[in-house]
Amino acid sequence: TTPVAVSGISNATQVSASADHTCARLSDSTVKCWGYNNLGQLGDGSTTTRTTPVAVSGITDALEVYAGSDFTCVLLNSGKNKCWGYANYPKRGDFSKQKTPLLVSGISNVTQVSAGPSHSCARLSDSTVGCWGYNNYGQLGDGSTTQRITPVAVSGISNATQVSLGNNHSCALLSDSTIKCWGYNSEGRLGNSSTTHSSTPVTVSGITNAVEVSAGYGYTCARLSTGRIKCWGDENRIGDGRTPATTVQQINIDGSSSVGKVLRGDAGSNTTCIVKNDGNLSCWGEGSSGQ
Repeated sequence: TTPVAVSGISNATQVSASADHTCARLSDSTVKCWGYNNLGQLGDGSTTTRTTPVAVSGITDALEVYAGSDFTCVLLNSGKNKCWGYANYPKRGDFSKQKTPLLVSGISNVTQVSAGPSHSCARLSDSTVGCWGYNNYGQLGDGSTTQRITPVAVSGISNATQVSLGNNHSCALLSDSTIKCWGYNSEGRLGNSSTTHSSTPVTVSGITNAVEVSAGYGYTCARLSTGRIKCWGDENRIGDGRTPATTVQQINIDGSSSVGKVLRGDAGSNTTCIVKNDGNLSCWGEGSSGQ
């Protein structure tokens, strides 16, 4: 319930934690992962669970790494994207294992990737967004609920500056400082004052000055240009101490007027943390395991 050092990691530049495994990008542009590995999500060519970090096979030019629930993706310097772990889930219902990185087809100009529990999205250099994977609630944003084994364009998004995925929902920050979300919406995680699922993007109500979006398990948060945080969705996780239903709530952290950056596990975790401008961390949400 207090921080412990990860063995053998002394040159990390970025880290991404999922439910059961964690990965780090190192300063030499390689990637190491550790934790559960039943489907090859550690990328070392095995399905052996590891309690210390192992090198991901064949990755020497990583820009960022993103851990999904049982898979992992990495953005490369070339603008391409590779993934490994739970492989052919959109093709068939078995648990196929991709134990080493595999190139994602059809996109080569990626600038940012986000991994959800069962789908992934990439922001492209032309400010559009492509998504692939499970799509049972429209979380791929292409107007359908058809699963996709290759990326499809998100409808109506042409000015995205960032994308973030939660559990069966997706959100994009746009260049006009608004946010659009799509997919599952039972807790109001899309922020449009409804609980209706949407297979195409809907605008988050009342957000006009966002600088960052972060989607969690059943909720979403935005950092505003004022330094404040606003969240919407699951009342147990948004951090305002009230039950919000579907409306966007402003979160005041320790009375601070400037909180820095929103963080969360990339697989849609139940815990949200923020880096404050004084270098301290504040967290809220699920804490039963000390997280």
